[in-house]
Amino acid sequence: MGQFLRFFCMVQFIVLAIFVTVDYLTNLNKFFKAGISLVDALGYVLLKTPFMFVQFTPAGVILAVIVVFGLMNRSNELLALRAGGISAYYLVRPAVVAGILLSFSMFFLGETLVPVTMAKANYIKYSVIKKKHQIHATRENIWIKIDDTIAHFKFFNPVDRTLSGITLTRMDDDFEVTQRMDARSGVYQKGQWYFFNVMVQNFTPGDDTGEVTLHDEKIVDMGILPEDLGQMMKKTDEMRFGELAAHIRKVEQEGYDATTYRVDLLGKTAFPFICLIMAIMGAAVGMRPAVKENLPLGIVMGLGMAFMYWILYSFTTSLGYGRMLPPFVSAWAANFLFLCAALFYLARTES
Repeated sequence: MGQFLRFFCMVQFIVLAIFVTVDYLTNLNKFFKAGISLVDALGYVLLKTPFMFVQFTPAGVILAVIVVFGLMNRSNELLALRAGGISAYYLVRPAVVAGILLSFSMFFLGETLVPVTMAKANYIKYSVIKKKHQIHATRENIWIKIDDTIAHFKFFNPVDRTLSGITLTRMDDDFEVTQRMDARSGVYQKGQWYFFNVMVQNFTPGDDTGEVTLHDEKIVDMGILPEDLGQMMKKTDEMRFGELAAHIRKVEQEGYDATTYRVDLLGKTAFPFICLIMAIMGAAVGMRPAVKENLPLGIVMGLGMAFMYWILYSFTTSLGYGRMLPPFVSAWAANFLFLCAALFYLARTES
């Protein structure tokens, strides 16, 4: 276990050091344009390291396990243990324990440190560096200051780029309301916002009721894109498990589709579990005869498996976002397939 932790920490440190260096240097121009000092810029990059630590952990697990078992394989320790009647299933137990502990650690970080640091990092990114529209996004509502207009949206679905519960309030230089527009829903198509079931009130000085006009459909130029809303609104990685679950209940009670949030909620439990699977897979790879003679080959195989998992996990979750797979299936499908592959590979190693 001690040897595994040593290699795991080494891998994580190297990967995070590379991430911090590359992210810092490639964004220097943006930091200068935003007027951020080099020290504050480094602080911004470091805020993202807890999130990246969690993302890199599965790769760190499989690489560390492969190295440990590969070195034991090279020194014939595994051969001696197997000759003494110890099975591969018994040898893999320390790796399983390490995988379980790291799975819980990932979930713990995702519930404590990651939401706080990512919320601060995203605020700096969009409010200081990119200087986007002034925005306040909560779990239930989005408020945006766009030039002379204050926009309020009850719900935004980033998958189909739709808005619900829309209110746009325009004001003059004296902060007097000149127009209010309410719409039941809106969708972004062909580079334009289309609002439906629209009521427009135009106000003149001294007139509190205003002139009211109704529209079944109206094209509105808000000066904001769906990508801006998706980037600036509160993200699921800024929410704890219970907070996201409460948000889902609220969204569904108001009659909106919470599929994307439900996929992310299930992903908060599915993704940490991959540490256990990668530990089993890494042990099976490290025990193979080919790795005994060529440890770098095992490391390359481990990286390839981690990369394949990322591709498959991203693919299945995107299918869940698009409602082509149930949320549970989309979040756990990659884990199930890799667990089957890991157990099959381990069984072949035992035989």
